[in-house]
Amino acid sequence: MAARIAAAGGPPCRIVVIRTTGDRLHDAPLSEVGGKRLFVKEIEDALLRDEIDLAVHSSKDMPAVLPDGLAIGAVLPREDPRDAVVLPGMADGSGLMARDPGHHAADPSTTHPSDAISHQPSAMTSIEDLVAHLGRSPSIGTGSVRRIAQLTRLFPGATFQPIRGNLDTRLRKLDEGAHHALVLAAAGLRRLGFAARISFALPVEVCVPAPGQGIVAVEVRAADTPLQRLLGTIDDEGSAAALTAERALVEALGGGCQTPVGALASPAEGETLSLVAVVVALDGSRAVRGQTHGPRAEAADLGARLGAQLIADGADEILADARRAQGAVEGIQP
Repeated sequence: MAARIAAAGGPPCRIVVIRTTGDRLHDAPLSEVGGKRLFVKEIEDALLRDEIDLAVHSSKDMPAVLPDGLAIGAVLPREDPRDAVVLPGMADGSGLMARDPGHHAADPSTTHPSDAISHQPSAMTSIEDLVAHLGRSPSIGTGSVRRIAQLTRLFPGATFQPIRGNLDTRLRKLDEGAHHALVLAAAGLRRLGFAARISFALPVEVCVPAPGQGIVAVEVRAADTPLQRLLGTIDDEGSAAALTAERALVEALGGGCQTPVGALASPAEGETLSLVAVVVALDGSRAVRGQTHGPRAEAADLGARLGAQLIADGADEILADARRAQGAVEGIQP
């Protein structure tokens, strides 16, 4: 980001590293400790106190409604927004391991995750390949309620376990046999140099990504007009429109980071956007889907309209159930 600002003719930047509550709490699932907002709160507080001039976020961690006085000044070109399945790797960290052909019939629920894998290359080209490889009841590392709700429909007997910490730690635990697979954002793997660890990118039809997934957003003080003008020179208009549509949909649904909502806006013909979204019951038993398209210039209205359509189709009942379940976990009366 500093290099982009310098290339646009801006001043040199001083990088300030802020370790957030979300970075420190590695053991508990995000759904039990306050959601992904924990990754941005301290940074936004520093921005509001004028301790920093801009904040760089993974946009999927940002609240649907920003705190008063803050605004999104720019977004960078979107990386791959899909969720990615990562399988255990070789001991030296190179390549991938697949199940030994002789163990394809093994039931992952009755074996240790590392028992039925070998140094065979992975060659997955379809969701059917993935299901055949993992079986119906694998151990999958993810704490995302959105991913769990959607993947439960694909793997009804799966065990989902939260896995936190930095990416190196998560991959090491996987390779040591803690899980049959991890499900992570493809964008994070690619940006951190782990693209080779992606065994299979989940199709949007199977797992709709989190709103904002793959987009880096720059947050600024709303009153800082000169900085916003500067950031406008590095803003990616297509990604900005997609993020606007996805965030408007989340806001229409009542906001919340740790809710089973997926949304993805993609460039379509001409200056238009295609927006697909899903709201899934936590146990995967119900799902409400919707899709629409429209002019990129009307991205916010596009998201709001699709959100209203999902609510009319029953998404509000699913989300109410999810919030009640979350309140019970946190010890809050519904």
